Amino acid sequence: MFDEKSYSLKMDKAIEVFSKELSSLRTGRANASMLDLIKVDVYGQQMPINQVGSITTPEPRMINIQVWDTNNVPLVDAAIQKSDLGLNPQIDGQLIRLPVPELNEERRNELKKLIKSIGEKCKVSIRNVRREANEDLKKLLKSKEISEDDEKSREKKIQLLTDDHIKIVDNKVSSKEKEIMTI
Repeated sequence: MFDEKSYSLKMDKAIEVFSKELSSLRTGRANASMLDLIKVDVYGQQMPINQVGSITTPEPRMINIQVWDTNNVPLVDAAIQKSDLGLNPQIDGQLIRLPVPELNEERRNELKKLIKSIGEKCKVSIRNVRREANEDLKKLLKSKEISEDDEKSREKKIQLLTDDHIKIVDNKVSSKEKEIMTI
């Protein structure tokens, strides 16, 4: 049986992943979610920073990471340095301070390009879900489980779903770009 809802959920999932990636991009204000995608190699596995220390933002341009295990401080430092956030950690015992510098014009333009490419990747994922749905419809038509009219109307529904999800991505991209250009 063909269920549009399952394809809609797959498209929603693509947007969810996209939103998480967007929230980890640095705007110009300190935000703990900027560190979400950074993994630290500790205890023989990759762990998010929030599982090796507590993250706070005491002021608009500062992120503090209180690392619980002293041995992990250099590992967290290295992971942040390797990330493309462009932040320079300052270590004070088990406390790592991350001053968040103002964005310069060049960095803002780089971020705009990055946002667009992340958005494009998300749109490709959504279109792949549409293709999968259309292939499933063709199989159902071939096995005579649905009529041609049924196939056409369901294809239209899937296309509308696709258009709606792509519109959401476009809106998120443009609002993130505005956020980056205004700060």
